[in-house]
Amino acid sequence: MLNKIFIMGRLTRDPELRRTQTGTPVASFSLAVDRDFKDKSTGERATDFIDVVAWRQTAEFVSRYFSKGRMAVVEGRLQIRDWTDKEGGKRRSAEVIADQIYFGDSKREGDGGSYSSGYGQGGFNQDRGYSAPPASADPFGGYSAPPSDGDQFSALSTDDGNLPF
Repeated sequence: MLNKIFIMGRLTRDPELRRTQTGTPVASFSLAVDRDFKDKSTGERATDFIDVVAWRQTAEFVSRYFSKGRMAVVEGRLQIRDWTDKEGGKRRSAEVIADQIYFGDSKREGDGGSYSSGYGQGGFNQDRGYSAPPASADPFGGYSAPPSDGDQFSALSTDDGNLPF
């Protein structure tokens, strides 16, 4: 069986961080996620408001670095929860239980924090898709800046002589 969800949207409110009786952190928030198609009569996209719950380190991470209006990418699973309201009526709610949460936009001007964009070296940007990793001065540590003359390839600046082929 498979229950895996990826959603991308903007937070509709600041994450609310709480703790269980045993001290486990849990954060809840909602994402506004636009549908992929437009309504034929109005020409506008409908928006779904999806509840998300994050636990433990993920809860602390989202409450520390995300706020209302920020773009987030959530990887998780769908959970359906049955509950009883104050009047005794049976209710059912769907929510996403987050396994991973990634930045969906670049750091905005004036925001605190030390991150520069989404997940890992290269982040996801709504306008450009996956962005290029940042330039690195370390010849052994990953990516280097592309040549400025527009050429997609360039010669290696160092050769250690230990190529496996």
